[in-house]
Amino acid sequence: MQTMILLYLLIVNAVAFLLMLVDKQKARKKLWRIPESTLLLSAAIGGSVGALAGMYTFRHKTRHPKFTLGVPAILAVQILGVFLMMR
Repeated sequence: MQTMILLYLLIVNAVAFLLMLVDKQKARKKLWRIPESTLLLSAAIGGSVGALAGMYTFRHKTRHPKFTLGVPAILAVQILGVFLMMR
């Protein structure tokens, strides 16, 4: 069970990281963009570390409070949830 959870988290964080990269590339080329709701959803379903890493690695969405405050808040809630579940 733990292996499945870790595999899920690895995959969802990699996807969130890559979504930030793809959206940044599309923004530079003025192409169709990935919706902000999709980026935030990828963080909310467990990819907050990947989304946060992607934001700052690619300097993407770092001027938007929805992301600079929202993604760390999602991560904090997820950490708190894990902590409370382990008690």
